[in-house]
Formats: sequence, C-alpha cells, structure tokens
Amino acid sequence: MALIQTPFYPFHVELGAKMVPFAGYSLPLQYSGVIDEHECVRSSAGLFDLSHMGEIELRGERVPAFLDRLLTNSFSDLAPGCARYSAMCREDGGILDDLIVYRLEDRHLLVVNASNFDKDLAWIRRHTFSGIEVVDANRSTALLAIQGPAAQEIVQRTTSLDLASLAYYGAEPAHIADVPLLLARTGYTGEDGFELYLPADRAGDVWRALVSAGKWAGMKPVGLAARDTLRLEMKYALYGNDIDESTSPLEAGLAWVVKLDKEFIGAEALRAQKAAGVGRRLVAFEAEGRRIPRKGYPIVLDGQEVGEVRSGTFSPSLRRAIGTGYVKRPYTRAGADIEIMVRERAIPARIVKPPFYKTGSLRRA
Repeated sequence: MALIQTPFYPFHVELGAKMVPFAGYSLPLQYSGVIDEHECVRSSAGLFDLSHMGEIELRGERVPAFLDRLLTNSFSDLAPGCARYSAMCREDGGILDDLIVYRLEDRHLLVVNASNFDKDLAWIRRHTFSGIEVVDANRSTALLAIQGPAAQEIVQRTTSLDLASLAYYGAEPAHIADVPLLLARTGYTGEDGFELYLPADRAGDVWRALVSAGKWAGMKPVGLAARDTLRLEMKYALYGNDIDESTSPLEAGLAWVVKLDKEFIGAEALRAQKAAGVGRRLVAFEAEGRRIPRKGYPIVLDGQEVGEVRSGTFSPSLRRAIGTGYVKRPYTRAGADIEIMVRERAIPARIVKPPFYKTGSLRRA
C-alpha cells in the first residue's frame, strides 16, 4: 500500500528531510539532526508536521454524556474553548488509546494516535449514543505544532488572537494567512507552544506564514526522532511503547485522568485493580554510560528480573541515557538502584522522579 503524504510533504522534501514510513504515512524523521532539532526546541522553537494524528468530530447534545461513558476522564464539566486529556479503555481496563478532547462551540474534536485511528473510529461508532453524529475529519484536517520558549511570539506575529490570554489547554478559533483554524495551547514537548488544526487544502499558506514569522528566532523544522526525545524527557507516554491494550492507566501513572466515581467502559475492572493493589508501575530511570536501553530489555535487581524497558533514548538535555519501564511493586521507589540488561550486559541505572527535564517553558497556569 502506498504511503500517505501529508499536505506538508513537498516542504519536507525541499528541506532535505530523511523521510520514513510511520503509521501508513511518509513523515520526516529528521532534517538537520536529532540533537540540533531537539536543542532548538528547548532554546527557541521548532515546527512539527503532526498531520498523521487522527481527528474525529462528535456533534449532538448528548456528546458530553457519551464521552463520560466512553473515556476515563470527566467531560460533562468541560467548557467550550477548553481541552482535556484522557484514556480510552477496553472493558478489562486495557488502554485502547490516549487522546485529547477539545470542546468547541458546535462540536467536540477528538485527536487520537495515527496508528489507532481506524480502531478508535470503529470503537466509537460501536458505542455511540443515538442522536450523535460521528464525523471522520482525518484526511480533511492538517496539524502543525510550534513548540519552544519563542513559540508565543512567533505565532503572535501571524494572528490577531491574543495568545497571552490563551490558557494552557485552551483552544480558540483564529486565522493565519487568512486561513481559518483552531489554535490550541497544547503540545508534547514540555515547552510552551501551540497546535494548529487547519483545512488540509490551505495548509501550505499557514506553513509559509509560520516559517517566515519564525526566522528571527532561528526556528527549525523538527522530525519524529527529536519529537520522541523531547516527549521522553518529560515522561509523556507513547502509545505502542509505554501504554497499550496490555497496560492499564493505573499501572501507567495515569490515575489522574481516571475518574472512578463515574461509570465508563473499563471502570469496574479498574476499581478492582485499585482495590487489589497495582502489581507494577511505569517508572522513569537514568542509566550510566551511553548504551541506550531499548524496548523489551529486562530490568533486574539483585539478579532477579523485576520489569522491562518500554522506552529508551539518549537525552540531549541531560547528556545521558534515560528510559521508562514497568517494574513490579515494591521495587518502584524513586532513588532505587536497578540494572538494565543491554545485550546480556548489566548496566547500572536508578529510578528517578519524572520528568527528567524540569526547566522547560511550559506554562500550566
């Protein structure tokens, strides 16, 4: 099957990006290099093509009640112009996906992971309430993100919307280059920034306007590789690595998005898991040396396997190897010494309190 090209594909090729297949799309892995792009986001700003993410619109008066039933978080109190993060679970508590929900004046917008789009859409349609319209908005929507300390000033140069008054996880309609779009103060890097949902057929105009506005700050395009190092430095979960259908949100450290006082798909299983005690936790660790812990590597303590790695990388900000992994209770305490088996060699490591990177520009107020 041919790979899908996002509306920004010609710009990636023109910039000499290394293109790779990802979730059925042809996407940029890197442009100038992972460390260079990573450091640019931490110090200034980076521009990301996230058009592979999946968009699903829900319309109808019963949508808030439906979302309360469908998702682990609460949505009946979500005000227009606001967003909320949640998990979507199976009946047994396994995570089908993690997603963001935006409540707009006339609809709710669900943004799901690219690899899960078809599965999620089918699940939503299977469980939807009567009177709710489910709209596949995936191919008609393009998505750009600008992340970094200079993000607000860059985007402000392109729009009349007062970005200083836009709260974290707020979303408002705006225009850039005369293109109507949804501008949200959300992101996946630990830096201040914005995600822009726009018509796919007008995407090029917005890309050019943002690139022009970001020249003064040295903004650079950023590929998938640096996006992964940025998110891991914050211990943000990556579906397919840190979370999947075999993990529960309680195990993954996502209890804060699980409202067990309401009824939702998977609530009964999660209540039982909480009552019995969670048997493992997703922890963050720093490892010695430059060997990278990879997914599936065993985590050991005193020669006994107590868990496995789920994500690992070399942190450009910390200049050391970092990772996440599920570890059996009671070995999950921050400060505990562990070892990672890297190609049959034990690498010393230590469990740490996340995030790894603690000085980002993200404004949560």
